[in-house]
Amino acid sequence: MSRGVGDRERVLARLRQICLALPETSERLSHGAPTFFVRGKRAFLMVLTNYHGDGRFAIWCAAPDGIQQLLTEADSEKFFVPPYVGHRGWLGVRLDRGLDWDELAGIAEDAYAEVAPTKLVEAARSSPDS
Repeated sequence: MSRGVGDRERVLARLRQICLALPETSERLSHGAPTFFVRGKRAFLMVLTNYHGDGRFAIWCAAPDGIQQLLTEADSEKFFVPPYVGHRGWLGVRLDRGLDWDELAGIAEDAYAEVAPTKLVEAARSSPDS
């Protein structure tokens, strides 16, 4: 199912809300894609639309060890190994294959935890919103 620009904007707005609620995060374009960073330096999640004609509306994000393989084997329609960053264990998640916002929030939080300093991760986990 293809998502129109309005749908993609709504999904991006919701992802933005999730990512920017985490401590010391920011957003800027990186390689032409909305990308979320910890302390302005370390990327943890990117939102890509039709990257190099792949037809996907998806996120690429950091993931804990073993999660990329586990999820891509469990559901290869939704999860994939993204180019360029996949070899580092990053996970691709299609946003045009049904959205479970609790699952996506968990994936974004895990991505953040992979790159953020321990003190920030602890702050995020102890905040009342998490």
